[in-house]
Amino acid sequence: MQAVTVYRMDYGRRTKNPVGVVYENRKTERTNNYNDLLRLARRLFAFDTADSVHIVIDMRQARQAYLPERARERTVE
Repeated sequence: MQAVTVYRMDYGRRTKNPVGVVYENRKTERTNNYNDLLRLARRLFAFDTADSVHIVIDMRQARQAYLPERARERTVE
C-alpha cells in the first residue's frame, strides 16, 4: 500500500500545501491509477466543485508502505 500526499495548489504564489493523504491499494500499475487517485482526492478534500481544480497529487513522492524487516539469522562460527 502506498500513501500519496494530496496538496492544495495556490496558483498565484505557485506553492503547494499538503492537506492529506490517499492510499493506493493496487499492487500493479493500471491505466487510470493517477486519474482514479486524483478523483478520490478531489472528492475527499475539495470544499466544492470550484475548489476541486486546486487539489493535486504528486505520484513522484509516493511513499512505500512500511514493512518490518526480517530478523537476520545469526551464524555461529
